[in-house]
Amino acid sequence: MNQPTPAIVAQSAVRRLPRLALLLLCAAYLLPGLVGRGPWKSADITSFGYMAELARNTEGIARWFDPLLLGLRPETPALIPYWIGAWAIKIAPSWVHPDLAVRIVFALLLWGTFTATWYAVYYLARTSRAQPVAFAFGGEARPTDYARAIADGGLLALIACLGLAQLGHETTPALAQLYFASHLFYGVAALPYRRIGPVIALLVGTIGMTLSGGPTVGLALAVGSALFIAYERRTADAASDESPGYTRGALATMIAAALVAAALALGLGLLQWKIQLPGNHPSSTSVLSDVRSQAKLLVWFTWPVWPLAIWTLWRWRRQLTARHVALPFWFALVPLAATWTTDYSDRSLLLALPALATLAAFALPTFRRSAAALIDWFNVLFFSGLAVLGWIYWIAMQTGVPPKPAASVARLVPGFVPEFSAIPFVLALAATITWCWVVRWRTGRHRAALWKTLVLPAGGTALCWMLLMTLWLPSIDYARSYAPQVRAVAERVGQPSCIAELALSRAHIAALRHHGQFNLQPLLLGTDCPWLLVSPDTIERLHTIIRLEHWRFSGTLRRPSSATDDLLLYQKIAP
Repeated sequence: MNQPTPAIVAQSAVRRLPRLALLLLCAAYLLPGLVGRGPWKSADITSFGYMAELARNTEGIARWFDPLLLGLRPETPALIPYWIGAWAIKIAPSWVHPDLAVRIVFALLLWGTFTATWYAVYYLARTSRAQPVAFAFGGEARPTDYARAIADGGLLALIACLGLAQLGHETTPALAQLYFASHLFYGVAALPYRRIGPVIALLVGTIGMTLSGGPTVGLALAVGSALFIAYERRTADAASDESPGYTRGALATMIAAALVAAALALGLGLLQWKIQLPGNHPSSTSVLSDVRSQAKLLVWFTWPVWPLAIWTLWRWRRQLTARHVALPFWFALVPLAATWTTDYSDRSLLLALPALATLAAFALPTFRRSAAALIDWFNVLFFSGLAVLGWIYWIAMQTGVPPKPAASVARLVPGFVPEFSAIPFVLALAATITWCWVVRWRTGRHRAALWKTLVLPAGGTALCWMLLMTLWLPSIDYARSYAPQVRAVAERVGQPSCIAELALSRAHIAALRHHGQFNLQPLLLGTDCPWLLVSPDTIERLHTIIRLEHWRFSGTLRRPSSATDDLLLYQKIAP
């Protein structure tokens, strides 16, 4: 017998969120940052470097299964993300810059993540144990309308996640993993109601995760889902939404997807041992410091959904084995475990956001009006304050007044010369006015809807991202791009036939090839280039690698906003 549900929702509270408003919010979150910038450091430019190399590939199909950047394999053993980027570069018109073509395709991946998350939440909310309490005289929310309102809330919660903003707009394997993980999540959630679409999503999600650098996480999600489906088959009764016949086919589908993914991972050598427990990292000082660092990352990266997710687990504690609680909990737990046991903390945690947003959405029908009002006022003050600071510092950067904010900006981006641009200013002003209207609408006196509690967090996050990608985009691009450093190299060396490199990072190699179009050649393979770029990490053993009397030190080339990305330039002299 099912436990009583904590959700008490009337039909008047599940009004439909206007589709146009939801689409405009998604567009306002997706589009800013597509144009007006180049690839950023360091995973963004590195991934783009591998994509560009594949697009220029002349070695045949074998190279597509072993991408290289100046002889270096990717740190993330992925294939599909680099294929997607390379194909985007190859099919893009000549007037579309290669990095813009890649960003457009990866923006579509984020859109696909939004879509898969919405439908996953929708089908989870359709299950019988997720439904609200039936009123004695009727008037409770109808199942379809209730599920749609919960799904709207889930999508708003995902957009509100702070950790999605930057990583969701980069062209890295992490975003491809997020796309495939969300489709795997949708496939498991929708199997009781659809057949072909969810089965395709299961196969695409599991295999895509394997070929996008997350084989272990993908297999863990698939195996856990298969075990849950097997559990449902054993405990199903006549009142449940899922029948034994359905779950038997679902179990076979999940097992087949997991077996295919495991075979691909083993056959292509994608499974790697990367366990890094807290305290074992070379740069860590103690287990406690690592735990504290991971905890801080978890708190801000998943804000504001983690408090709502915890609230859901508490209020639905009598239904922890129900589909709408157990599945998102598992899809959040596996990435959380990867976050605490690998070096890729933020990128692993990214995969948990759709599931955490789902859990957050099921907190909405359990809130009291006072709790919802507290959340609203907190978000009004928080995001309005951030917007005001953004405008104040931007005005200070443009005019020098007030002087203290202007000095702070100058310290963060030394050498940057601000210029006024009308179009970004108009877009930022329109976004700010829209935010003021949303706040006025949300705090007005009208009938409440379930998703309204998450309108302000999602809208505030979209506003802040819009301000960053309009008013602040030139300065952010200057600070996070390697282009100024590459220009400094070009000013020194011109356009030589080749430049030798020694121990440069993948990001620097990709940036020098993309921004400077330099022909880089590894020094250790034997080259006769007139210039040499060296990583400072090799300075202590440089004399054991090259004959210093044949090279003249020409200077240190620094990325303006970071002292940790220096390049040492040497010029060859005649013996």
